[in-house]
Amino acid sequence: MTVVWTVHAVATKGGALQRKPMPTRSLFVTQLYEADLGDQPLLDELAHSIEALARDDEAGRSWSRAHRYAGYTSYASLNDLPKRDPAFSDLAKVLQRHAVAFARELGWDVKPKLDSLWANLLKSGGHHSGHIHPQSMISGTLYVEAPKGSGATRFEDPRLPLMMAAPSRGDTFVTVEPRPGLLLLWESWLRHEVLPGTGKGERLSISFNFA
Repeated sequence: MTVVWTVHAVATKGGALQRKPMPTRSLFVTQLYEADLGDQPLLDELAHSIEALARDDEAGRSWSRAHRYAGYTSYASLNDLPKRDPAFSDLAKVLQRHAVAFARELGWDVKPKLDSLWANLLKSGGHHSGHIHPQSMISGTLYVEAPKGSGATRFEDPRLPLMMAAPSRGDTFVTVEPRPGLLLLWESWLRHEVLPGTGKGERLSISFNFA
């Protein structure tokens, strides 16, 4: 349990205000798992594989064009990348260890199983609107290459649709800037989006779900 001390002003007998701490509790905290892959050779292999897929996967290229995806994604074309490519197979093992650690941090008595994994090559200015990952328990992204100005990932406060008449607040969204090797995991119900990039390079990433 996290205890945050707030300040409450009370009047003394002389009329002066005395600042008295009052404990409050943080309920239903939303957790974001962050780690550094720390394996540049694997990142290099994955970058080579993503670029090859973007060039050779015609079904994925067609789907990306039809859905106005600014670049390439294997999301709807290939569902067996760990079996096709040794680099993705090695990555799957790494992701499994991190997902188990995250599940333990969440207090879950379950062992997550990698359900899907896809490659993304997002061109400058490309974005991905707000969404969730249904029928999954943990989702995440690994940034393989992220040139300066690459689009950041922005997470939305899950309470936002329920706030009704609440005053505006400054922490409704949390933005995470991408960098090569950064691994993010979150619960799949957490709404998120990829903001448009301002740089000139291509943002290479791998997204995945655990069930």
